[in-house]
Amino acid sequence: MADGKMADEKELSGTTFVGDEADLARMGYKQELRRDLSLLQNFGVSFSIISVITGVASLFLYGLTTGGPVVMVWGWVVVSFFTMLVGLAMAEVCSAHPTSGGPYFWAAMLSEPQHAAFASWITGWFNLLGQVAVTTGISFGCANFISTIATFNTGFEPTARTNIGVYAAVLIAQGLINTFGVHILKYINNVSVWWHGLGTLAIVIAVLAAAPTHQSAAWVFTEFIDGTGVVQPDGSTADGWAQRASKGYVAVIGILMAQYTLTGFDGSAHMTEETHNAAMAGPLGIVTAIGVSAVLGWILVLGLLFSIQDYTATVGSATGEPVAQIFLDTVGEKGAIVLMVIVIGAMFMCGTFSVTSNSRMMYAFSRDGALPGHKFFHKVSARRKSPVRTVWLACTLSFILGLPSLGSTVAFSAATSIATIGLYVSYAIPIALRLVYRRKFVKGPFHLGAASECVAGLAVAWIALIAIVFVLPQLNPVGAQTLNYAVVAVGIVATYALSFWVLSARRWFRGPVKQIAAEEMGVDVTEPGMLEKLEAEGKLELDRKLSR
Repeated sequence: MADGKMADEKELSGTTFVGDEADLARMGYKQELRRDLSLLQNFGVSFSIISVITGVASLFLYGLTTGGPVVMVWGWVVVSFFTMLVGLAMAEVCSAHPTSGGPYFWAAMLSEPQHAAFASWITGWFNLLGQVAVTTGISFGCANFISTIATFNTGFEPTARTNIGVYAAVLIAQGLINTFGVHILKYINNVSVWWHGLGTLAIVIAVLAAAPTHQSAAWVFTEFIDGTGVVQPDGSTADGWAQRASKGYVAVIGILMAQYTLTGFDGSAHMTEETHNAAMAGPLGIVTAIGVSAVLGWILVLGLLFSIQDYTATVGSATGEPVAQIFLDTVGEKGAIVLMVIVIGAMFMCGTFSVTSNSRMMYAFSRDGALPGHKFFHKVSARRKSPVRTVWLACTLSFILGLPSLGSTVAFSAATSIATIGLYVSYAIPIALRLVYRRKFVKGPFHLGAASECVAGLAVAWIALIAIVFVLPQLNPVGAQTLNYAVVAVGIVATYALSFWVLSARRWFRGPVKQIAAEEMGVDVTEPGMLEKLEAEGKLELDRKLSR
């Protein structure tokens, strides 16, 4: 899987680049970020963003009522298998093009020159949609759990309005860390890796050991439950999708918990410019993050399911969160507070890194002129050395995407659907391009040999399937409060991106900026704001440098 060697030396304008810097120079980029991350730290970025505690805890109620234990357990296995295929295909591309641009950059590199800009444009917009939605899902879940823990031994009763208020506070806190605490993100990441790993095991051990009784293996591994019917005004419950459609339909839409959880592993690719031996460490970071998360996540799901004391009471818990009810039923209130802190801490750190990734993607997109208001957002704070404006743009858009929760019973699961579709489509485009233009694809040191094209094909087919599945209705009957608005959000972004491309962007958008052009002119591109300053003075017209 790992043989051959990428060009390890490149000379441009009298400057010789060696090793990792040579790989970046070959792709048209200047080394701007310090390479001080190890393979473990690169793995830690994706592992923390995947955050099995966050995904499982946030959508545990959805899983219990959309297929129940059998879908949660075996759906996780199926999703993990196909997600690993996606990760392997992505890792191969990452090895060939180890740059922090990730899918957005890969789409341009893997296309024919005449199609490169369009490929980057579409990939960028889907990735932006996914990034905003995943921040919404993570931070809104964190807000829900904060509201839940506030009900322990108190008279507090959370409402949709109070949850939105807590959600805003969570986003503000994460925005402040990304504005003033950029220098400590590396240390938070180190803490996050251990927090997630040990925290997951601590939760599983605690609930299993303290549970008064345990569910049977037959119930955990074979019980199918359809709770997709909505309670009607007269008190009756409508038929679920198993009756109106089929059990297969419920099982398919029920895999959302697993698929949403196993997203964000492109974080390793975004950190390659800061990682030693990036062409191998980046791909290995992606694959190991998926593998470890898949195993830990399955253990967490099994531990929680076996520890359920009463299914009906757990689903209808006054806390609003089945996971919190499981904690209360097994370890008591004081123990539940400790376990809830573990969950909330994992969610908050995961959300903080999501804002980081979100803001960097928006900055890169605005740098290339694709984002509306790009001249305003393409700024790096010289003092903070952070794209502060896109940090707060990310927080603002994520807050707006969470507002439908005020009048929708499926708003949260819809947001997670949007996140899953947006991110995975942005993963699929470069993988598909790698297949279409396979004869020109130059493999990196990490490759799959004869299995390469088969794996890539299966990965693209799986993403095409889930992109359709996750816009389907989740509750029956479908109405204003139960509409899965993922189809609306995805449709709006797709329509905007395509329409704007046809009407305008195709005439000026050229794809990722090649900053090495400025280096050839003697510009110190490592100094924040230098490129913008020279552009304003008319000394550097980057638009003329945008070529493949």
